[in-house]
Amino acid sequence: MTDSKNPLKLCGIEFTEYATPDSDFMEKAFYGFGFSKTKKMKGRDVEYFNQNDIHFLINKEKSGFSKEFAKSHGPAICSMGWRVEDADFAFTEAVKRGAKSAVNEANKLPYPAIYGIGDSLIYFIENFAKTGANKGLIYDTDFEDIAEPVLVEDKGFLAVDHLTNNVYQGTMHKWADFYKDVFGFTEVRYFDIKGVKTALISYALASPCGKFCIPINEGKGSTNNQIDEYLNEYNGPGVQHLAFITDDLVGSLDKLDSSIIDTLNIVPEYYDEIFDRVPWVKEDKKRIQDHQILIDSQSEDSYLLQIFTKNLFGPIFIEMIQRVDDQGFGEGNFSTLFKSIELNQMERGVL
Repeated sequence: MTDSKNPLKLCGIEFTEYATPDSDFMEKAFYGFGFSKTKKMKGRDVEYFNQNDIHFLINKEKSGFSKEFAKSHGPAICSMGWRVEDADFAFTEAVKRGAKSAVNEANKLPYPAIYGIGDSLIYFIENFAKTGANKGLIYDTDFEDIAEPVLVEDKGFLAVDHLTNNVYQGTMHKWADFYKDVFGFTEVRYFDIKGVKTALISYALASPCGKFCIPINEGKGSTNNQIDEYLNEYNGPGVQHLAFITDDLVGSLDKLDSSIIDTLNIVPEYYDEIFDRVPWVKEDKKRIQDHQILIDSQSEDSYLLQIFTKNLFGPIFIEMIQRVDDQGFGEGNFSTLFKSIELNQMERGVL
């Protein structure tokens, strides 16, 4: 029987798969974030990177879907694996609810899949680490150990908190309806954000399993805004950024190699008032400012810390976030963040 609130029995994110014309920098960045490379997919040139409950794949196949995707988009998130209770049921139900099937003989895909944002793939994965059962994971059955694993220090990133989609102006509600109608996502936030020179609107959706969110952004007005810049460089809609969650953002940042991972510069005056607005932050204030971490709070005694890299893989970047009883998206930081992104765009000659 279909659950009206979670019709595909979604259980979270299993993996994110990357396609790129040049994997060397991407691998170096993954190591910098604390991901170890330990396995490869059997019979395929697909490498596996892991840190806690974050699982990344780099697809190096010389032909096929991922190769063509990278030709069209450059460095890209070409697919995701989403956890479900029953993969065949989820696939059948998704197609019944309007999703486009990606299963055909020419693709030779490893798992049941549909097309998602920008014709990337969403795989349905039923073999994942359920509570009390760690047998039969895809990394045990479909992958093999590599002869020379690359083991790096864990940087404290625990899971994917959210992943943000960028879409063309006028299509945000179409994509929101896709996630709602097929998977049962629900709206949790709506934002109309203005910078000095540009603007965007954002529509945040929560997964029916409660494990992750998908904000959807579209530009507003000027075609030089950050969303349209992404769409032009990426050649279409897609995943703009992933957010890694950590229990200790300051500690995680202390371990990062700043020569590989460069974060956005925050205007110094931001810190003139933020600690008055959110005085209950427990972390060391000087270390927060030294790392240029943003702070926000939805209610007294709750807060979040967040920081964003500059564009890392083509137009794709990474957010790092710590939540202390706060489920927001840093709404109080939007103006400051927008100024920082516009400043970065001006430095690169976009604005």
